[in-house]
Amino acid sequence: MEVLAGIIFVVMYMVIVSEKIHRTVAAMIGAVLMILCGILSEEVALHHIDFNTLGLLIGMMILVHVVSHTGVFDYVAIKAAKVAKAEPRRILIYLALLTAFFSAFLDNVTTVLLMVPVTFSITQKLHLKPAPFLLTQIIASNVGGTATLIGDPPNIMIGSAVKELTFGAFIENLAPIAFFNLIVVLLIVEVVYRRGLHTTPELQAELMEMDENKSITDHSLLKRALFVLGLTILGFFTHAIIGFESSTIALTGAFLMLLLAGGGHNLVEKTMKSVEWATIFFFIGLFIAVGGLIETGIIGDLAKKAIEITGGDVTATSLLILWLSALVSSVLDNIPFVATMIPLIQGMGAMGIDNLEPVWWSLALGACLGGNGTLVGASANLIVAGLAAERGVRITFIKYLKIGFPLMIITIIISTVYVYLRYLM
Repeated sequence: MEVLAGIIFVVMYMVIVSEKIHRTVAAMIGAVLMILCGILSEEVALHHIDFNTLGLLIGMMILVHVVSHTGVFDYVAIKAAKVAKAEPRRILIYLALLTAFFSAFLDNVTTVLLMVPVTFSITQKLHLKPAPFLLTQIIASNVGGTATLIGDPPNIMIGSAVKELTFGAFIENLAPIAFFNLIVVLLIVEVVYRRGLHTTPELQAELMEMDENKSITDHSLLKRALFVLGLTILGFFTHAIIGFESSTIALTGAFLMLLLAGGGHNLVEKTMKSVEWATIFFFIGLFIAVGGLIETGIIGDLAKKAIEITGGDVTATSLLILWLSALVSSVLDNIPFVATMIPLIQGMGAMGIDNLEPVWWSLALGACLGGNGTLVGASANLIVAGLAAERGVRITFIKYLKIGFPLMIITIIISTVYVYLRYLM
């Protein structure tokens, strides 16, 4: 059974990476095969599905959908451009900062879906090439998403698997290094793209005349939506105290949002259609497939090998996980990689490594920041490239690699120093 489970998982993983078949179909077929081949019973398969992760994702998708319909994201982006005095270099920095901030409290894909159309609008008005702005926002979304429990799917999965790693713990441990990495990235990007960021005073004057207030389509809904969003984030900060899972808080906020938004049939149906069900089922398939590796003992064997390599030393293990996560996540989707690594690290704990906290932070940093390495490293990267292509702007693999991979390596080097000095000295 161990060999069969390994074959099913490897083939599934290869199909996901190849993108010949939609990753949701590949993951679900892998999960079904684990059950049909007798590797997992249906009951055990259900046990391996992390409903906390799924609930958190669904809740945040609903919240973001309702908030986005108020026009607040367009308002903020236009306001930022005007605060920057329509100066291209400042706009590049300000939009990247906004992207990073939104990515810390929304998922990366949703953030770039909201930011890209506004970015095109601003760059067209100023007759600027949009590529530098889009590439910077891709990188900023992945760096910003590193900062919180809900910012990036790998963090959601880690936080769900390790109850001690609360919303507050993620911010305390990852937000400082995420912010520092972001500043370094923006300083480098500003220098790299400086020559191409020029426009005319006339075009700047036109942008300054834009009325950001017209972006707000529903002031009443905006007030209610921001109130619920604030309550939800407060719930995340205090969930360890109040004793509720983050998924319960997210779902409570989501349906309270729908109730206060009117709770009508049309609103609810449109909102439910906006939930990325393909992503949800991708996670379900993945959890079951990884469950097959756990039940057959493959994960346990890998944990033993990892301990042999590092000698059970926390420093060696943490740095190995950090760099391995970054390099693998730069060429593969970080979600299936993290899904495989979580039980592996838990297995290390069961075999005698006492202080696993540095290892978990290393996994989060490596997986999230590693997504900046290539165009296929994270879902947000591909989404931006797709949206750009629809508007006639090509972001090729090589074009992205030239800026993304060096910046990824720089952020991982900085993170290595951070992890060592803060946790391992």
